[in-house]
Amino acid sequence: MFDSSSLPDEHSKRFVAVLNKKVEMGRLFNALGHMSVGLVDQVGDVEKLCFLQYQDKDEGIHPSISHYPFIVLKADNSNKIRKVRNELLERNIPFTDFADTMIVGSSQQQVVATSEKAEHELEYFGICMFGDTEELKEITGKFSLFK
Repeated sequence: MFDSSSLPDEHSKRFVAVLNKKVEMGRLFNALGHMSVGLVDQVGDVEKLCFLQYQDKDEGIHPSISHYPFIVLKADNSNKIRKVRNELLERNIPFTDFADTMIVGSSQQQVVATSEKAEHELEYFGICMFGDTEELKEITGKFSLFK
C-alpha cells in the first residue's frame, strides 16, 4: 500500500486491455479476469502497481484498488491483438494474453491445446499490459474505447 501523500503521478503509468470485439461478451469478461490477475504476476513487484486501500465513512475497507487508470480498448480482430503482442515482446513490456485454446476443458487440457497450435493459428480474445503511459499510447493509440 502507498501513503497517499507520496503517490506517484497517476498519469505516468497505466493498465491497458485490448479486447477482440468479435468475441462474445461473457467470454471477454472471463478472459479479462484471467489476464488481469496474471498481469500482477508478470509485473512481479506489487508495490510498482500502486494499489490503494479506500475506507468509507463507516470505516469499511475497500482494498487493492489501483491508483493507475485501467483502460479497456477494442480491437477489430485477433490479428490486431497479435500485432500489439509482438510490439510488447519487442519492447519487453509485461503483458498477458488470452486465446481460444484457453476455454476448452480443464486447465491441463487448455495447456495441451495451446501447445498443439502454432502462435499464428491462435485466435486472441484479448491482451492486457502495464507500463509507462506514453509508451503504451504509442502501441495502442489506434484503438478506441470499448463501450
